[in-house]
Amino acid sequence: MASLLLPRAADGRLVLAVHVSPWLRPDICPDRSFCNTYGRGQNEHRMIPVWPYSVVAALETGRTASTAVLDEIRLEPGADLAAVTTAQIREVTERLIATGQWREGAPRS
Repeated sequence: MASLLLPRAADGRLVLAVHVSPWLRPDICPDRSFCNTYGRGQNEHRMIPVWPYSVVAALETGRTASTAVLDEIRLEPGADLAAVTTAQIREVTERLIATGQWREGAPRS
C-alpha cells in the first residue's frame, strides 16, 4: 500500500467509503445470510442466500471517479455492522498512516 498512488479528492484529501454488498451463494454454503430481492422472475420477492462483504475504498472526485479497494471482510450472520465497520475503518486508517499515505499536516477532512 505504501507505494500505491491512491485516488484522492481534488484538494489532496483521502476520502474513504464503506459499502456492504451481498454476494450470492448456493444454498449449501455455510454461515450464509439472506437478502431480500425484489422483482426477480415474475415480480416476486424472494430471500436468497448470500455472504455479505464490507468493502472500504479510497475515492477520487471528478469525471474519472476511480477507486482503490483498501480492505474487504466477510460479515458473519448477526454481526453488529456498526462495530465491524468502526473497527475496519480504524484498521485501514492505521495502515494508511503506517505506510506514509497520510502525514501530519496533510488535509484531515
